[in-house]
Amino acid sequence: MSASPESHGTIALFVTCLVDLMRPEVGFAAAALAERAGFRVVVPEGQTCCGQPNFNGGDRAAARRMAARVIRLLEPFERVVVPSGSCAAMIAVHYPSLFDDADALAGKARALAVRTRELTAFLAEAGFAPEARAGAAPVAYHDACSGLRELGVRAQPRALLRQAGVDVVELAEPEVCCGFGGTFCVKYPDISARMAANKAADIEAAGAATVAMGDVGCMLNIEGRLHRQGSAVRVRHVAEILAGHLSDEDFAEDDSAG
Repeated sequence: MSASPESHGTIALFVTCLVDLMRPEVGFAAAALAERAGFRVVVPEGQTCCGQPNFNGGDRAAARRMAARVIRLLEPFERVVVPSGSCAAMIAVHYPSLFDDADALAGKARALAVRTRELTAFLAEAGFAPEARAGAAPVAYHDACSGLRELGVRAQPRALLRQAGVDVVELAEPEVCCGFGGTFCVKYPDISARMAANKAADIEAAGAATVAMGDVGCMLNIEGRLHRQGSAVRVRHVAEILAGHLSDEDFAEDDSAG
């Protein structure tokens, strides 16, 4: 018998800008998974950007101001879950570096960093076992850079997908950047485009009808490239697959892929 939503306490879901504006279905899937894991989910009102674009662009003053807002917003919550490796890493890895020890927010930034988890890492730590669904088609997996390199998120999404009955197909170079890199794709569009083309070719060569990942920035970049070259490969956030928030076509083999 599954646990009630209140049994493990409350989490704050930090939705992220891209999920909110471009892929809200990812947020709904993340909330559903956390609830199935036995947690009560709260989406704090007044969420804004975590400040990552400012931080990456060298504008530490603006990044500090945005971080201060997020820290105060999330302070009441014992656990914070983020369906994005890059935004989770901004909070968990970089927030503490934004404040001097003399700053009143320095300790709060460090405390929030400790309480923040990327979604699949959180689910794995909570011992969540997704419901297995028969007939799931093979899924390739792309490792988003921030989640992999800054948070060590690699085994968790694969293990969860396999528990859900998904055959995970490894790319030849799953850990190579797709070229999005936040502001990187704006600063270096030609290099970014070549990296995206290489990633798309790797995905096509894997032969799976769907490619999954844990960061919407990567999703948009890879999906755009695949779409422009006429590929039939579907791009999904890992939360959507684990929550079953997909159409029937995602659970059947697709001969047009590969």
